[in-house]
Parts: sequence; C-alpha cells; structure tokens
Amino acid sequence: MGAVMAAEARYQQPERATPENWMYPPADGWTYDQVKELVLPCDWELLGGKIVVRGETRWWHNRVRNRLYTRIDDLLQEPYTVEAEQALFVDKRNAPRPDVLVFDKTGLDVGTVDCIPVENAVLAIEVVSPGSVSEDRLYKPTIYASVGIDYYWRVERGPDIAPEVHEFWRDAEAGLFVPSPERRTHVGTLKTTVPFPIEIDLRNLIKI
Repeated sequence: MGAVMAAEARYQQPERATPENWMYPPADGWTYDQVKELVLPCDWELLGGKIVVRGETRWWHNRVRNRLYTRIDDLLQEPYTVEAEQALFVDKRNAPRPDVLVFDKTGLDVGTVDCIPVENAVLAIEVVSPGSVSEDRLYKPTIYASVGIDYYWRVERGPDIAPEVHEFWRDAEAGLFVPSPERRTHVGTLKTTVPFPIEIDLRNLIKI
C-alpha cells in the first residue's frame, strides 16, 4: 500500500508537501507556501523547488558555525542582527538556511517572522562540510549574489583544521560575487570592515 501511495504522489499535483510526498516535487517544483509547514525528522531547505535534506555535520562544522555566530553577535552594529540556520526567503522556490545570516532587522517582528526577506540580508555565511561542497561553493553563492546580498563568506577547513574564511563582495554590475578587494582569504585572523568592523581569531573557534 505504501508503495502505491508513493507512486500516485509522483503524478498528482499536491497542494502542499507532506512527509509522504515531499521527495516527489510537482513539475515546476515546490513553493515556499507548500513546504513551510512540513515537518521531517531531519533538517532541510528549499533549493530550486526541491526539498534538500541537510546532511549530518561533524563537530568541527557545528563548533565553527556556533562560535562564528557568537563572535559576530558580540560585534553587531545597528541596524543589524545575526542568526544561525535562519530560513531566508529568496523567492517562492528558494528558501535556503545559511549557516549564519546577518540581516537588517528594521521592520521585522521577531514574534511572527518565519523566513527573513532577502532584501534585509547583508551577509550569508556557509561552513563547508563534505556533504555540502557543491551547494556552498557553487549553487548558494550564485543565488545569494543574483538577489542582491552584498557579502558572502565561505568557511573551509584548513590543513591544520583551523577554519579559513574566503570573503566575497558582490559585483553589482555582474551580479556575481568576487573575492574581497581587501583580503580574499583570511587565515589565522579574520579582519574585515564590512558589513561592519569584524575581527575574529579563527584558531579560537575550534578550541575545546
């Protein structure tokens, strides 16, 4: 019976995603309204109209993400705030969850907003893990740049396991990210002036 229901779900045009049909998107893909109430026993995000399961991450990834969030939170300047794994509404078929997102909180109600409007986002950060290499190096930065997010950090694991931060600025003419003209790769210490002054000892992010 379960196999029959799954097969039928492939060919019907569902009104919303459910735990039974989420892996079978409509021909033109899921929309955010169709998936926003979906509950699965795993983390996921909406990319290109498909529900993409976020793989299990290693302690290194979680430690770096969490401590980057904390350090940035300590350095915030108005009108910005920061969240980890906060859904970002890019368009109706793309609602990624950056590992860390810095955004302008003006006009947003913390009690009701479930997905940050992309026009409020200023910096998206992705910490690369083995299961997210293509998304973090290719797909997500292309999306973020095309919709006007000004800054992108790609955080990679260096040879001594300390994180290295590749900083990108958006080229408004091309609509693409280019390496920061100030410092394209941060090793040892992350120091940047945008979107506000930030200085972080990267080695301390992985100290136990």
